[in-house]
Amino acid sequence: MSKTSGAAPIDRVRLDVWLDVSCLFRTRSEAKRACENGKVEVNRASGKPHRDVGPGDEIVISRPHGRRQIVVIKAVAETSLPKADARALYEDRTPPASPEEIEARRMERIFRAMNPSSSAPGKRDRRLLRKLKGR
Repeated sequence: MSKTSGAAPIDRVRLDVWLDVSCLFRTRSEAKRACENGKVEVNRASGKPHRDVGPGDEIVISRPHGRRQIVVIKAVAETSLPKADARALYEDRTPPASPEEIEARRMERIFRAMNPSSSAPGKRDRRLLRKLKGR
């Protein structure tokens, strides 16, 4: 499923580009930031954004709540693809979540929904706070 650039087929591509094209991150800059922050490993080594990756490389992505997504590259592409085609670029080897993890995530969602004050106050809230403080 490798795309061609010009006349020669590509066999390696930058890690941050591949993570974006494969739809594992929403944008290339988000993928780059994750690499720079140590959230991505390639073949058990730190994944720098400029590192070239190709078929057969194993990528481990640290996700929120301690989850680790494990994917093996099957093909490379350097231009955007439809999401269904992008999923064909890798094999997901992430183990299924345990019942305890599923329950913890569910409880976290419920807690966040019941406690909206944990986010920063909006414009209206800031005005009310200023009024209450007498400013």
